[in-house]
Amino acid sequence: MVSASSASPQRRAARGATVGRVDEAQAKKLLAGERERVEGDLTAARRGGFEESDERREPGDFASEGLYQDELDTGIAESLKRRLEEVERAEERLAAGTYGLSVRSGEPIPDERLVANPCAELTVDEAQGT
Repeated sequence: MVSASSASPQRRAARGATVGRVDEAQAKKLLAGERERVEGDLTAARRGGFEESDERREPGDFASEGLYQDELDTGIAESLKRRLEEVERAEERLAAGTYGLSVRSGEPIPDERLVANPCAELTVDEAQGT
């Protein structure tokens, strides 16, 4: 008999394994909340527009606070886009029945980690490289 810890993620998913308290309904709720938050932040970041394109400023003015703000806003938007991709991957794992299992080792990701970061793909030890 194969123990739960040595079974592949697909084999555990086929047996209907769930990770502790984070069941499918709660996972959907956590991911929907994260998607809503990220999409809202991304919309707000895009709504602000670029200050450097303002006709009152010279493009490339090194003393311009707007140039700094534009670069900061671009970085924030890129970070939010990456986070949205993480949400999409987590939703795909949920649909495939492998949500809550490390994509690297197949080991269960603790519930506390999934609640704190619904998109977690690795256990804490794996994420820290230990």
